[in-house]
Amino acid sequence: METNISKRLLDVADYIPYGVKLLDVGSDHAYLPIFLVEQDLITSAIAGEVAKGPYNSALTNVTESGLSDSVEVRLADGLAAFEPEDGIGAISVCGMGGYLITEILTAGLDKLTAGQRLILQPNNREDDVRSWLSANGFAIIAEKVMIENHKFYEIIVAEAGEQKLTAAEVRFGPCLLRGKSETFLRKWQRELAKLEVALTQVPSANQADRKALVQRIDAIKEAISYES
Repeated sequence: METNISKRLLDVADYIPYGVKLLDVGSDHAYLPIFLVEQDLITSAIAGEVAKGPYNSALTNVTESGLSDSVEVRLADGLAAFEPEDGIGAISVCGMGGYLITEILTAGLDKLTAGQRLILQPNNREDDVRSWLSANGFAIIAEKVMIENHKFYEIIVAEAGEQKLTAAEVRFGPCLLRGKSETFLRKWQRELAKLEVALTQVPSANQADRKALVQRIDAIKEAISYES
């Protein structure tokens, strides 16, 4: 079975360490673990799903791929899908809101160890994820912005370590700010254009709202080294 994996998950796959056992939380049909095992990039995986429907879909895909010995599908909430004896070396949590990702990590914080890598792909509220990592003993070691179907996605990779982030780093990403890739600039130029239009529609009497928008606009301009 050749897995039809999305570009977004292919980019996530690039950050999974070679030869580890992976826990993929909210596994979305188990596409990522199946692909990684098929390509001999990881030894084995657990695909975790909290709802019966997605669990059954993942189970069907794993069975049809002939990888039932290498990819185990478990019905469990978040990090409850694994135990210390499973020897998990990497945990991916992709395709959900940033706040939900922090809730999942908080609920399973006692199960996270120094040897594990977190590969997180929030659909929104990336700043929540970065704040959580910094507050809970994780350092961001890599980030990427990619675009798929006209939507921007951010990938955040972290390992155990102390890291204090500035407000700008929380909002835009410490690695992303250093690299300022073309896709990063495109994302924030698009957001800047939206905010500037929004500012023209706020009545001058609403000074508090206008000030808040101006602050957001100025922060983006600084992040992308905007020059008028």
